[in-house]
Amino acid sequence: MNVVIDTNVFVSSILNPVGTPGKVIDLWKEGRVILCLSQEILNEYLEVIARFGISDDPAVADLLKIFEGRCNQVYVARTVALSAIEDDPHDNKFIECAVAAEAHAIISGDRHLLKLREFQGIRIVTPAAFIREGMDPVAAETARK
Repeated sequence: MNVVIDTNVFVSSILNPVGTPGKVIDLWKEGRVILCLSQEILNEYLEVIARFGISDDPAVADLLKIFEGRCNQVYVARTVALSAIEDDPHDNKFIECAVAAEAHAIISGDRHLLKLREFQGIRIVTPAAFIREGMDPVAAETARK
């Protein structure tokens, strides 16, 4: 299953690796989900990690090795500009990447993204909802109905 993981989930997994965001990242590390990325998203991950002052955290080094190895990831070189989120246009990069990578879900804690619930068949869910509903997109769709 292809997923886009919002920066807040990614960074939260470093700050609290045993929490629900950490479980989402573990799914990626285990190869149970494929992380969809664009350069813009990767840059934001690194910028926020630096801003939080956690660049030296061993978990960050571990994640960077996974990025470098391109394990369980789809890198989207080009995206089409979309204006799905008027309140915070900066968040559109996650939707743009999801559309380009044909992702099944965007996993986020951001209220602007979550307010959409879905975009072009791509569900937008919290980490808890993603874990609770499971990774099967058909089962998740049935659970929503």
